[in-house]
Amino acid sequence: MILLLDTHVFLWWDSGHAALPAHVKVLIADAANRVLVSAGSIWEIAIKRRLGKLAFDGSPAAAITANDFEELPVLPLDAEVAGELVWPHADPFDRLLVAQARRLSATLVTADAVVRDHGSVALLWAG
Repeated sequence: MILLLDTHVFLWWDSGHAALPAHVKVLIADAANRVLVSAGSIWEIAIKRRLGKLAFDGSPAAAITANDFEELPVLPLDAEVAGELVWPHADPFDRLLVAQARRLSATLVTADAVVRDHGSVALLWAG
């Protein structure tokens, strides 16, 4: 299974936050699964940290490696599809993750109800 972590799920995993359900932790920890973190999530973390909306110590890119996850670059096709999604949700990071999950046939791991309601990708509910 290919799991693409939404930004908040990546943050919860990295910090050991109790909000992450046990069944999700099991799937993320399963070595048989590929666990991806988008460059878009790293960008989102960096922006929110700079704006004072998020406390994150260290390098989020280094945290991908430290957690044995895979970096997922943003391709031009991802940006194109994200921009063309017929979806009223304006958050560019969520749109990008949906586009990437579609391209890779990945399961998007999220606790974001707006993303859950999109319905065009496989989801693992982490809420």
